[in-house]
Amino acid sequence: MNVLNKITYLRTQKGWSEYQLSEYSGLTQSTISSWYRKNMSPSIASLEKICNAFGITLSQFFSNESDSCIPVNKIQQELLDTVSKLNKEQTLKLIEFIKCL
Repeated sequence: MNVLNKITYLRTQKGWSEYQLSEYSGLTQSTISSWYRKNMSPSIASLEKICNAFGITLSQFFSNESDSCIPVNKIQQELLDTVSKLNKEQTLKLIEFIKCL
């Protein structure tokens, strides 16, 4: 997998420029553009910031399945974390409740 191509793909899916990606990730635009100029991959720490900006995990980034790159915002992540702590019966009740909304 070409990391830079994947970053570009995800960035264009969001309609973001390199500048916007730098704003959302907390990285400088010069850092991001230097990866492309020098054809080098970002460090894991930088890639983690990029993934956070896209709302995905590193695992999702490296997954070959395009369906696994569904962005999750902070509220959705909190919901997932909470649901993961429920037992099966509670989870089923919650699903029914959500369907009624």
